[in-house]
Amino acid sequence: MDNIESSPEQDKQKDTELSQAKDNIVNERLTQTWQRLAPIAMCYFFVKLLYVFFSNLFFLIPAVIFGYKHIINNPWIWLPALLGVVIFIGLIVFLNFYFFQYRLVNEHIEIRSGVFSKKHINLPFTRIQNVKLVQPIYYRPFGYTCLELDTAGSAQQEAKIVALKLSFAEALKKEILTTHGQNDIQPTEINVEQSNEQIVENDTQDETILNTRSLKDLIIHGITNNRVWIFLGGLAPFLDDIGRYVDNFFQNLGIDIEQLLTFADKSWWQISLWALTLTLLILLPIVLFSIIGSIITFYNYTLSKIGDRYIRRSGLLTKHEVTMKLPRLQMVYRQQDWLDILLNRINLTFEQNNVIGQNVQPGGLNNKIMVPSITADECQTLINDVFPDNTMETLIYTRISKRFLLRNIGYILTPLFIVLSVFAATTGKFTLLNYLVPAYLILSGLVFCRWYRWGYAQDKYFLYVRKGVLGVDYCCFPIYKVQQTKFIQSVFMKRHQLCSLSIVLASGAVNIPYINEQQGYNMTNELLYQVEESRRSWM
Repeated sequence: MDNIESSPEQDKQKDTELSQAKDNIVNERLTQTWQRLAPIAMCYFFVKLLYVFFSNLFFLIPAVIFGYKHIINNPWIWLPALLGVVIFIGLIVFLNFYFFQYRLVNEHIEIRSGVFSKKHINLPFTRIQNVKLVQPIYYRPFGYTCLELDTAGSAQQEAKIVALKLSFAEALKKEILTTHGQNDIQPTEINVEQSNEQIVENDTQDETILNTRSLKDLIIHGITNNRVWIFLGGLAPFLDDIGRYVDNFFQNLGIDIEQLLTFADKSWWQISLWALTLTLLILLPIVLFSIIGSIITFYNYTLSKIGDRYIRRSGLLTKHEVTMKLPRLQMVYRQQDWLDILLNRINLTFEQNNVIGQNVQPGGLNNKIMVPSITADECQTLINDVFPDNTMETLIYTRISKRFLLRNIGYILTPLFIVLSVFAATTGKFTLLNYLVPAYLILSGLVFCRWYRWGYAQDKYFLYVRKGVLGVDYCCFPIYKVQQTKFIQSVFMKRHQLCSLSIVLASGAVNIPYINEQQGYNMTNELLYQVEESRRSWM
């Protein structure tokens, strides 16, 4: 009695709701009746419709520009048009809500949806690979969440119930994972009583926090993973228009940009200071957007473990909860860009199967768990937790052949540089050489860095691949996870007794180019032999 009195009331209420939710699951499976969503689901369909609208807003801009003057001259037109749009949106939202139904029957989940294009999904619990809870900000005050399920197949196999009580969704998730626990254990390895005991033991184990990310870590992640150069490259066609707009803007403020950027009467330190200031002004807003995106995606990040299940929770506006079972983990991917190296940070990813065509936001992927901007010690601790026998830190990696340099620099870059240089000389455009020479040297340097980074290693249980250019990435996977190997050899490579290997896993292909031909044969035979001998399932 003392224990009961000392327990918090909130825990009692949560346990009661969880028990009731389990009873509801059983009742729904017995009655086999179709269930409708809670009315709050209309918020989800409304937000989804807005997302589709704004995603296609770019294509509507010409129509808006074309009809702008007509709307200004006839302001009485837009009011009924706007009213019609609101009525149309409301009707679409209601119909999507009305035609969405689900039911649970004999450890299957069935979902019917669609207004004009009907869709019916029948998904057995045993086929479900990931269970993910997504709680948008407009669901939190009411205690609702979205339950996302996907299988080891394509994105068409994914199912989502868009509005469930949080307690019911938690109970359903546990029900699905329990079914997995019964299905994953081989009958030849353990009897039914032992398997049931193991399931109960896993369910009653305490949740262990493996890693958390502070606000400082998320800011570092936003800085180091900022793809500013890709953004600037996309702006290249619009640079002239942007330049004119900026010039007019400063002219209106009484600032003459052309005079400020006239360097003939300025010293080198003034020119350098102007260049640095201009660069910072361009990069600062883009970096800020990257930091904000990192915080929104990974806020309140926790990676925890219950038995053999890893759980990642994060999100500022929308809370994500991704569950991954250890037997389904295919590889770990350790990534460091050049800024990560300077700040001694690493991005670690646990990868499962690669769901082709899945359109999800970064950091919210169902088939992987990412731990952003961790230290080297934290990274190795997590890798050791999932793959205890790995030797990633102590191995010596074998570099690929120097023929990689000869092919890319000697046979591609150099002839192209010579042709363009001859063209510049014969046409009298000698200033073109001022761009060709630095470009040739920079590209050659990047190819050399690529060769220098690319290497591979192998021990008794794992295969390791290292690659990168300015940064360095490592991937590590158990050999028994290999599903297919491809031995690739061109005419050029055969002449020099070289080959390339493509090792296919459920998470994708890992490539090792330009290695010794005999080494390639030996690796292929050894990998396939270990896969056949172990007889362990990749799932």
